[in-house]
Amino acid sequence: MYSVLVCDDSLVARKQVAKCLPQDWEVAVHFAKHGQEAIDAIQQGKGQLLLLDLNMPVMDGYQTLEAIKKGGYPTKTIVISGDIQPEAYERVTQLGAIDFIRKPVDPDTLQAALVKHHILHNDQDDTVEASPLDPDIRDCYQEITNIAMGQAGDHLARIMNVFVRLPIPNVNLIEVSELHMMLSDIESHERVTAVCQGFLGGGIRGEALCILSDSSFEDVAKILDIQDDVDDQIQLELLMDAASILIGTCLTGLANQMDVNFSQGHPIVLGQHRAITEIISMNSIKWKRTLAIELSYGLEGYNVQCDLILLFTEESMKIMNDKLAHLLEDF
Repeated sequence: MYSVLVCDDSLVARKQVAKCLPQDWEVAVHFAKHGQEAIDAIQQGKGQLLLLDLNMPVMDGYQTLEAIKKGGYPTKTIVISGDIQPEAYERVTQLGAIDFIRKPVDPDTLQAALVKHHILHNDQDDTVEASPLDPDIRDCYQEITNIAMGQAGDHLARIMNVFVRLPIPNVNLIEVSELHMMLSDIESHERVTAVCQGFLGGGIRGEALCILSDSSFEDVAKILDIQDDVDDQIQLELLMDAASILIGTCLTGLANQMDVNFSQGHPIVLGQHRAITEIISMNSIKWKRTLAIELSYGLEGYNVQCDLILLFTEESMKIMNDKLAHLLEDF
């Protein structure tokens, strides 16, 4: 059985990439949150094919390619990244990547790359399911999210006096059960603290989740020059502050572009120092399908990663599409 390793620091992106693999291709799919985990997996014999993001904590994509090249591992690497600068393409090619695909990946583009490099045969061309979200609508949501998250990142950068790495938004229309599956691929030993906050306005409603790994708190306290011991109470206050900034600014940015006003509910702590599976079980989303917008913020020079996930009801999309009709005309 062919072994595929998906390496991306984004919770949703890892599963989305895996879903884009041909449905009847017999493969064992493995996941890594950063380059060091990918190298460890490759050394264990996993990852004949590596689907690699570039911007990640601990070890980024370039460093991962260098390690693969230095170690002489027989892994074929396809880079999947939102960094589409010509220099990025040249660098990864020189480091041994066989192809470069722009985020967000879609099944047809990925399959074409697999066929091109003789990893997949042409007789599997009809096996890939199309994305459930229209590409033009996806692009539109990504564009307005880019603007909103930029405002949130700027706010966070000014308060903390750091450089905030802005992600490429991952936008998908999924079953809520799939969201559980996407989030549950965090390693069982990883502990996180999370809050959720409901919002509604103009016929649009949803929930925002803000998740921070426990390993991030030490650096966050260092940035804010907190001298006291970072106990549970201080950790919770730090997360609440970060969530307030990111959720509030992102929602305001989206609302302004759709000419609506969002009212936000009181933030609820889903859990502290819990496995992600426990966090998921505490979330009480009642609707069946959701528009999921996932953002993974990082702070340059620090081991800090914060995931913000905005979930909108499927019914809300009808109103949102009407509000954004003038933008859709341009796609």
